Amino acid sequence: MVQFLAVVGIVLFLVILFTILRILRLLNVARGTDKKYASTGNKVNAMLFMAFLIIMGGLMVWYSVAEFDKYDPPVASEHGVVTDQLFWITMGVTGFIFILTHILLFYFSYRYQYKETSRALFYPDNSKLEVIWTVIPAIVLSVLVFSGWKAWTDITSKAPDDSEVIEILGYQFGWTVRYPGTDNQLGNYDYRLIDAENIWGMDFTDKASFDDFTSTTEIHVPKGKPVLFKIRARDVLHSVYVPEFRLKQDAVPGMPTRFWFTATKTTAEMREETGDPDYNYNVFCTEVCGRGHFSMRLRLVVDEPAEYEAWKAGKQPWLQGNPDYLAKVPSDLKELAVVSAGIEE
Repeated sequence: MVQFLAVVGIVLFLVILFTILRILRLLNVARGTDKKYASTGNKVNAMLFMAFLIIMGGLMVWYSVAEFDKYDPPVASEHGVVTDQLFWITMGVTGFIFILTHILLFYFSYRYQYKETSRALFYPDNSKLEVIWTVIPAIVLSVLVFSGWKAWTDITSKAPDDSEVIEILGYQFGWTVRYPGTDNQLGNYDYRLIDAENIWGMDFTDKASFDDFTSTTEIHVPKGKPVLFKIRARDVLHSVYVPEFRLKQDAVPGMPTRFWFTATKTTAEMREETGDPDYNYNVFCTEVCGRGHFSMRLRLVVDEPAEYEAWKAGKQPWLQGNPDYLAKVPSDLKELAVVSAGIEE
């Protein structure tokens, strides 16, 4: 331990000594007593700038091409096509400017390295140039922002009246969904009614809840029909993310959110397109919501409309499997609850 501290002490002493010498050198330069402004190190640094530009630029291009499919999954929703178009337009504009400015940055560092025979040009201002590089970016950014705003307002606007309404609930650490029954209306909920069984907080004073059914293993949606996700969280912040639909919306405790979309490819069609017989859509959580965050995945199945209706028809109302909750139904609605939920007395 003593030897280690001795080595550290020597290193620190050398660093301090080097720093002091460097400061003295800079002071001499500032006073004009040291006329040696550049050395071979200046040329080396200029060459390193160019080497960095070529090597790292080449790696960026190689990685972007080689891994393209991993960060650009197939699109499988109507609004996803619009989202992709906006993304690539934005990427093209900003990417072009990014590459151009960095090429100039590194090239200028090399081209205009210090030389004793050269002097920098004093160019204080150019009003015309300043107007150009202010107005053009302002116009381009305004068009991009307006296009993005329009797409977002379309997505978050009121869903079509014939939409399939599905409630998706996030909790630590999983997803669960609730569907309306034959009445096509989701019942009300109240967070104060949440318990070990009724994790959705379904309110059985609302007759629309009697035939609602739930699923904790997978979520089904129909192809070609608008689907409205009513999203909420039971405990902490979560986020609903389905990459193929370009769907991402936060699930916020106490503040229900929504997102509607229209799927364009069934799971079977996506498997055929990708050549992967095991391909599945999934709902992921993209908020770090705790140590079990990694496990928040729910399989999503896109069916043909007829298959979707057959799947729904095979589900029993939640109340049918939990008849004890009839005690929470108002007495004047119990008969309706029994009939709606298909409970045999």
